Amino acid sequence: MSGGHHDPRRSRVTLASLARLKAEGQPVVMVTAYDHPSAVMAEEAGIDLVLVGDSAANVVLGYDSTVQVGVDELLVLTRAVRRGLRSALLVADLPFGSYEATDADAVHAAQRFVKEGGADAVKLERGGPMIARARAIVEAGIPVVGHIGLTPQAATSLGGYKVQGRTAAQAERLLADALGLQEAGCFAIVLEAVPAAVTELIAPRLDCLTIGIGAGAGTDGQVLVWHDLLGLGSGRLPGFVRTFADLRPRVLQGLADYAAAVRDRSFPAEEHTYAISAEELDALRARLA
Repeated sequence: MSGGHHDPRRSRVTLASLARLKAEGQPVVMVTAYDHPSAVMAEEAGIDLVLVGDSAANVVLGYDSTVQVGVDELLVLTRAVRRGLRSALLVADLPFGSYEATDADAVHAAQRFVKEGGADAVKLERGGPMIARARAIVEAGIPVVGHIGLTPQAATSLGGYKVQGRTAAQAERLLADALGLQEAGCFAIVLEAVPAAVTELIAPRLDCLTIGIGAGAGTDGQVLVWHDLLGLGSGRLPGFVRTFADLRPRVLQGLADYAAAVRDRSFPAEEHTYAISAEELDALRARLA
């Protein structure tokens, strides 16, 4: 189901098909996407899950952190991605402030992403009190992905963007959160910025799907941010990112070449223009005269 190029007959990714991949030991591929063209390419590449991450805040909307993005902004992006997908499972992040206060808030936000955004599932961050929120959303009939380890929405309280689970006590808490989220009904859990050896102890204790980002190879799948893996970002990349295509220099060169061609009047050339018949042109000249 994952890997290789798009098969038009590819069956739709479902929770059941993802569980089968896990049972067969087949790695699951997840990528973020924030717009329609990206979604179309992710679909053609055979990606299993597409996440409209609240990372859109930093990556495409220009905010300083993920906490600044709102539901309405992410809904616009989710709808755009939805229109580009046929087979991949679409997961939408619940942004900071949309689900933490009450179960009712959480269910309402999740329902909006499913009903208005076309999401197949939603993702929320952290364990602890958020386990109850996950349970409420699942009981409302919406699939949920949990997220533990480095949870960017809570980066300030975690002391910044730091690796989580580096002490035995911290790692034990991560496992407790993961088990709590699983028990609440999460079908998958993202582990972010967790030591690989800790992941290798946590993941086998979980029956749900595990997806890593900076958590080593011990998970059932991996997720990376679109702009990171394609070399389109401008800041310093996290150490766990591998750039699979370095597109930024090529994009910059293309833009510079375009600007130069406009300025030296080599673009547009004749082949980039449309014609009008000589008779009509003569008639137009007569009218204008």
